[in-house]
Amino acid sequence: MYYINDKEYNCTVNITLDIFNDRWKMKIIWSLLSDDKRFKDLHAAISEISQKTLTVKLKELEKKNIIHREVFAEVPLKVVYSLSPIGKKLEPVLKEMYEWGIDYVQEHGSTSENNIKCTQKIKEIS
Repeated sequence: MYYINDKEYNCTVNITLDIFNDRWKMKIIWSLLSDDKRFKDLHAAISEISQKTLTVKLKELEKKNIIHREVFAEVPLKVVYSLSPIGKKLEPVLKEMYEWGIDYVQEHGSTSENNIKCTQKIKEIS
């Protein structure tokens, strides 16, 4: 058995699924792979997420120690989000998911010029 914060797991895959239990968290991490970002930059990178949801997901990821939130005592206040060391270990996982997605599309779908943003992102973090 595995224990995290008084929660019991019988498999480490269940721990991973429990942490990344929605579609937004991986998108946030994907966005932070290339560089640290302020809230407005994260929101621009993931335009389909509401500001409220982004705030909630950032807090959840920070609580799980996946991301780090740094506050700078400036006027106006500056807050920067970055991946923690354990968060950075997700890079090869996300790269593999990216490659798997390409393979899946090639076998079962089609592509268009709209995929340039994601392709540029993988080049930035490579």
